[in-house]
Amino acid sequence: MIRLPTLFAAILIATPLIAATDAAWAAQPISPHAKTTNDLADLCGAPAKEAGADAKIYFCHGFAQGVIEMELRRAGDKKTFCFPNPTPTRTATMTEFTNWVRSLPANRTLPSIDGLLQFLTIRFPCKAA
Repeated sequence: MIRLPTLFAAILIATPLIAATDAAWAAQPISPHAKTTNDLADLCGAPAKEAGADAKIYFCHGFAQGVIEMELRRAGDKKTFCFPNPTPTRTATMTEFTNWVRSLPANRTLPSIDGLLQFLTIRFPCKAA
């Protein structure tokens, strides 16, 4: 028969070990890549309960932000896309991007940067002044 203090001590010892195991599983490294628009859409649309989902979504958002910043800087006054005011959230925009990629098979094989810029140009065209 296990005495209550012994059982209690075993639980106290096991609990941090179980928590550490769960934390280690959650912190498993991922190796995201975004060569095609499909790759990027998969990262952006990672299901919340999927292992590494937060990291995939953060990678997607960071990738997109970098592409957008570089394109806006490169384009100067000749921008191909213009965000409205107020600007939609990054999450909303990348959800639309994911849906756009998944809705048309031809979009899936585009290089990720080209596909993202094509989507932004279609979704947020600059209005002629």
